[in-house]
Amino acid sequence: MSTAGGAPMTTDTTTATPGTVHEEARIVTRTGPGKFVADTRAVFHREILLTLRDPFTLVFSLLQPLVFLGLFAPLLTGTFGGTGMSTADTLQWFVPGVIVMISLFGTSMTGSNLLYELMTGSYERVLATPLSRSAILVGRALKEFAPLVVQGLLIAVLCLPFGFTFNPLYALAGLVLLGVFGVGIGALSYALGLAAKNREWLFWGVQQALLFPLLILSGMMLPLEAGPGWMQVAAKFNPLTYIVDAERALFAGDIGDPVVLWGVLAAAITCAVGLVVGIRATRRLT
Repeated sequence: MSTAGGAPMTTDTTTATPGTVHEEARIVTRTGPGKFVADTRAVFHREILLTLRDPFTLVFSLLQPLVFLGLFAPLLTGTFGGTGMSTADTLQWFVPGVIVMISLFGTSMTGSNLLYELMTGSYERVLATPLSRSAILVGRALKEFAPLVVQGLLIAVLCLPFGFTFNPLYALAGLVLLGVFGVGIGALSYALGLAAKNREWLFWGVQQALLFPLLILSGMMLPLEAGPGWMQVAAKFNPLTYIVDAERALFAGDIGDPVVLWGVLAAAITCAVGLVVGIRATRRLT
């Protein structure tokens, strides 16, 4: 059949259910914050299903913080023994740092998962979808962070018989703060994965070179007060220092401590910088 102008008229014979048509139209027409939330939820749902299908990974990832807790906590008890701190006081200082540690390790791995998708070509299929680039970053970072929330709460509960105490509401606020910080770290890891495309050694070299100094200079595992002056000065330029201090205050129920405000500021800046860098890296690759 031809139109009046002579051009052939084609008929689309593809069948689609009303629900499918409605969903596709909603994805295309949704704009603004609604699109970002929906896209983030879609990315998170897709990614978390892959994790839930491999529960062994979750169990194995829990072993490392438990080893740190079992080995470092007794050493710290002996170190703090001269200051009159009990085992309960030591755990109150140490456990929030362990929770921050597992969050940092998890979200900084976002780029390593991306490297695998770049090698298999599945990442290009993700970019071909109408998903917003910021939603891809946030959804994947939240996927790395969600299991860590469960692990962190489990560690806190396991320490309760040894004198560790926490306010559930303030602890939840601490986890939200940690989630904001984790989104920024995950986005930066994502950008590093894109920059290290086809050079996996580069990703791991940069990640490890940055990760462990940040851990040590945050006072997460050992107190910095007994360290040299230059370490204490360097710690003030480490955003992780303020996150760790804020988590300790929140888990202790001291939400009015000024360190909480500094932690919120550090998390917000890290999140903003991470998203800006990550989105630019994604658009540049596209």
